[in-house]
Amino acid sequence: MATEHTGLVTFQGGALTLVGDAVAVGDPAPAFTIGSGLADLASLSDYAGKVVVLNVVPSLDTPVCDVQTRRFNEIATGAGDNVVVLTISMDLPPAQARWCGAADAENVVCLSDYRDHSFGHAYGVYIKEIAILARSVWVIDGPGVVQYKQIVPETVDEPDYDAAVAAVEALA
Repeated sequence: MATEHTGLVTFQGGALTLVGDAVAVGDPAPAFTIGSGLADLASLSDYAGKVVVLNVVPSLDTPVCDVQTRRFNEIATGAGDNVVVLTISMDLPPAQARWCGAADAENVVCLSDYRDHSFGHAYGVYIKEIAILARSVWVIDGPGVVQYKQIVPETVDEPDYDAAVAAVEALA
């Protein structure tokens, strides 16, 4: 049975339950394999040796997720070749592709956890009540260790972009 955590996130003030293993700064980044298309898969190991930013959003088709992902697209533009930004949501891959095209988001890679929620469970950010991922940002160094983590306490709030950028700059 999966571990459940309450009291870490809310949606408009209402408490939610996160399902999965808690991951801390300093832990090896859990492996995952998720959708990069309806038939294609991507894994964390595909980006081995790079600084990986996991920009986790509930749904790209919501205003805060749109702003957040556009911001990380801008951040990725100037981050250098050794940094990759992966935007992960439960949105189906065609919806992610549509959003990326409409937003001119060419510097982030959109991946979908819709198949089996393996990413959400591995990182402890799957929201039980509404079957989406908790808004969070993770920075993983080249050797694959979590160096920064923010699970945003209120789902409708934006993350701390400056802290995430500082974590990336310290590694890049």
